[in-house]
Formats: sequence, structure tokens, C-alpha cells
Amino acid sequence: MPHPTDPLAQAEGTASAWLSVVRDRVAAADRHTAYRLLRAWLHVVRDRLTVQVAAHFAAQLPDLLRGVFSEGWNPAHVPTRYGVSGFVARFAGSAGISRAEVPAAAAAVTSALGELCSPGQLGHVLNLLPEPLVALLSGGEVRRAG
Repeated sequence: MPHPTDPLAQAEGTASAWLSVVRDRVAAADRHTAYRLLRAWLHVVRDRLTVQVAAHFAAQLPDLLRGVFSEGWNPAHVPTRYGVSGFVARFAGSAGISRAEVPAAAAAVTSALGELCSPGQLGHVLNLLPEPLVALLSGGEVRRAG
């Protein structure tokens, strides 16, 4: 555990707590797997969003995860248009899992983030995606914010 006077202790603790929720939801054997899945979700969804929506969503994330979210991001090249097959390929490649594992992993991460984010924030993000992607991210259910 970090020393109480460590200036990054709170940020580390919050990010660790979020990662624990993701790990539980994805039933990952270790934190590294949970991190890879969360990172893949954040990057693949981020690239499908406008800069404004991505920035609002990033504001919901703990400081350290906001850095993960922004890693490698080029706002001049978003939103990137891709459908389910493109999403699955990108997610699988980033997470180091098979394409067949993506639907369950993506839905589990979405579920965890739905619990962790401010009410309505994740729904707002999902509301801006095409229905087939929302269905994939939601485990088959298309959930739209009213």
C-alpha cells in the first residue's frame, strides 16, 4: 500500500478499485488480463466517439485510467467509422484475445463501467453508437438513454 503522503496514492487506489470491479465482472484470473480488457474497451470505444463526447467520458474516469484512455489518441482522426466486425477485430487485437471471446469480454467491461461511471454517462456514450455496436457492448441488449 502506498504511503499516506504519496501524492499519487489516492489516484492509484481509485484506479485499482475500478480495475477490481472490471476483474470481477470479466472473471479474469489476474489484474493484467482485466487491465488489457479495460484498456481495449476504452481505446476501441474512444476511437468511435467525437472529441467532445470522448472528453466528457474521460472526465468520468479516475486520473490514472484517464491517462490510459488518452494513450495513443489522435483527436484529429476521430470518430473512426467501423461496425461490429471492425470493433471485434480491434478489440481482440488490443486485448490479446480471440475474436470469439470479444462479445462476452466487451459486455462484461461495459457492465462494470456502467456500475462505476456517473448515472447516465455510459448510456450517453452508448446512445451515440450504432445499434449493432450497442448490442455487442451490452451483451445483446440495445440500451438507449431516453
